[in-house]
Amino acid sequence: MEIKNFVIGIGRTNIDLIYSGLEHLPVLGEEVFSKDFGIHLGGGAPGESVIISKLGIPAKVITWLGNGIFAGLARSEFRIGNPHIIDLYHGSGNPMVMTSAMVYGNDRTFLSYCEEIKLTDSDIYKIREEHHNAKIVLLSPHFPEVYEGLDLSGTIQVFDTGWEDDLSLVNPKYRMMIEKADYYLPNRREALKVTGASSIDEAADILSGFFPHVIIKLDSEGCLVRDKDGTRIIPPLQNITAVDSTGAGDAFLSGFVYGLYHGYDIDTCIQYGNITGGTCVQDYGCLTKTLTESELLEIQKQVYS
Repeated sequence: MEIKNFVIGIGRTNIDLIYSGLEHLPVLGEEVFSKDFGIHLGGGAPGESVIISKLGIPAKVITWLGNGIFAGLARSEFRIGNPHIIDLYHGSGNPMVMTSAMVYGNDRTFLSYCEEIKLTDSDIYKIREEHHNAKIVLLSPHFPEVYEGLDLSGTIQVFDTGWEDDLSLVNPKYRMMIEKADYYLPNRREALKVTGASSIDEAADILSGFFPHVIIKLDSEGCLVRDKDGTRIIPPLQNITAVDSTGAGDAFLSGFVYGLYHGYDIDTCIQYGNITGGTCVQDYGCLTKTLTESELLEIQKQVYS
C-alpha cells in the first residue's frame, strides 16, 4: 500500500520589500521615507510550505528560483521551515515575483514585477511525478494544466486563492478548481466575488452546493463554518495587535492543513488556522511570526479548550 505522507504545492516565489510606518502614501513625483523596512519571503505555496514544515509536517514546494541574488535570499528564508524545494527554473534571469508593499494604517498597496513563466511538457511531467503519494495537495489556479488527468484519488485537495478580478464560478479556471477541491478557503470579499452573492449567507448557500463544509474567513470576526450541523462562527485569537495582514490567509491555510494532516475535526482545523493566521498579523511579512508544533498546540489548548 502506498503511503501518502507529505503536503505539496506549486507557485511562484515572492520576495516582498515592505515599507511600513508611512505618514502617507506617495503621490506621483513625491518621495516618502518609511520608518521601517524589511525584505521577506512572500506568500502563496512557497510561504505556506515554510509554515507547514515548521509545524512538523513534510512539505514540498515546486517553484522557480534560479541562482541570482534574490534566489539566495529566498533560499535562506526557506530554511525557517526547511521544506523540500523543487526548482524548475533553467534560465539566467530572475523568475521570482518582486513586490514593493507600502503599509499605511490597516491596509497596504503593492507594486509588483514578474518574468513570464511557461510550463514545458517536461515541467508538467516533473510536477505530476512529484504529486504522487501526496497526502494533501494545495491546488493552484495558475497552473490548471498540471491537474488535467492527474490521479489524486485518496489525496485531500485544498484550494485557496488571493483576490483576482476574474474570480468567479463562471470562469472555467476557478470552477474547475472548486469542483476538484475538498476544501475551499475564501475570505469574505473573495466569497462574495466568486459566487456573485450580495451577502455572506447567500455566498455560503451557493458554496454549500460544492462542499460539505463551507468555510469563509471573516478576518477579526473569526471564521464561518456551514455544514450538516448548521452555521457557526469559530472565534479568532483575542487581545492581539494586528499590524500587517500580509500573508494572513497563507498562515491560516497552513494551520488548517496541520489539522487536516492529523485528522482533526473541521472546527479544530479552523482553530489551528485562526491561531496561525492571528499570529502572522502581529508583525510585518508572511514569515516573521510563525509557530512550532508545540507552540501551536499549547495556544490551542489555552484558547479553545
